[in-house]
Amino acid sequence: MFATKQNKWNIVDATPYGKDPLKQLAEECHKQGIKLFFYYSQLDWHNSDYYPRGQTGKTAGRPESGDFEHYLQFMDAQLSELLTQYGDVGGIWFDGMWDKPDADWHLDRTYSLIHKLQPAALVGSNHHHEPFAGEDFQMFEKDLPGANTAGFNKAGVSTLPLETCETINGAWGYNKDDKNFKSPTTLIHYLVRAAGANANFLLNIGPTSTGQIQPEFVERLHTLGAWLEKNGETIYGTRGGPITPRNWGVTTAKGDKVYLHVLDWKDEYLALPELSGIKQAHLYGSGTKLELSKLNGGALLRLPAENRDAIDTIVVLEK
Repeated sequence: MFATKQNKWNIVDATPYGKDPLKQLAEECHKQGIKLFFYYSQLDWHNSDYYPRGQTGKTAGRPESGDFEHYLQFMDAQLSELLTQYGDVGGIWFDGMWDKPDADWHLDRTYSLIHKLQPAALVGSNHHHEPFAGEDFQMFEKDLPGANTAGFNKAGVSTLPLETCETINGAWGYNKDDKNFKSPTTLIHYLVRAAGANANFLLNIGPTSTGQIQPEFVERLHTLGAWLEKNGETIYGTRGGPITPRNWGVTTAKGDKVYLHVLDWKDEYLALPELSGIKQAHLYGSGTKLELSKLNGGALLRLPAENRDAIDTIVVLEK
């Protein structure tokens, strides 16, 4: 996802060196076949019409007055610019409505505008509520669908396509003091568990003040890329598998194959629930056959220690 907070930057004024940099970004995305999404921060710490202030921005030094309806018109005007000046747009990723959850955001008007200008664009909002009419996917911040370790993902899981978003360290933006980087294994496990929960995984990176990507981020992105190059078939284009997520791992499915992702299991045998029609098992990649025995109401899979993978032991279950 490529993002710009449009209520803090002005596109027209951001071109002191000639060509609009956002247009350059859009052109390169289209050239590379990358869907261009825009992140739009609904909460605003600059525009004086964002009033009354919500949970944040109370020390921004703005006047104690404003016209919220005028602010929403300003927001829709910026969205109109984004959706008409930069070619095909994959979607709008809203954030910040949680700042004023009880305000009348006129979502019907804004969402209708987006779908009118870019009918194929997806609309999602990180508002921590169940989806509103006009939204095309549901997102969960720093949590897998159905979980609430962050404390604010209290909404139920809808029938819309799902997404979970996380960070490599703790901050969404650049923070030179935040050295709490998640390990490559932790990030791979999150990716796998997201797929097993039927969700897309959006991994955030915050560039430095000079626009560079931190080496710790680069290292982890390369590691994830290498893992996906080897195991991507078990993630890309899959749906959550027939076994609901467990402490030991998850399943994904594509076609007539079920991929069993064993992330945390130390014993030699793993008990599975009954899977209709599944008769054989083998390791993904090597094709090594594994012992799969029927039990009353389920099956028992043997996972010899020499066949384990340190990150994710992937087993293919087939008919």
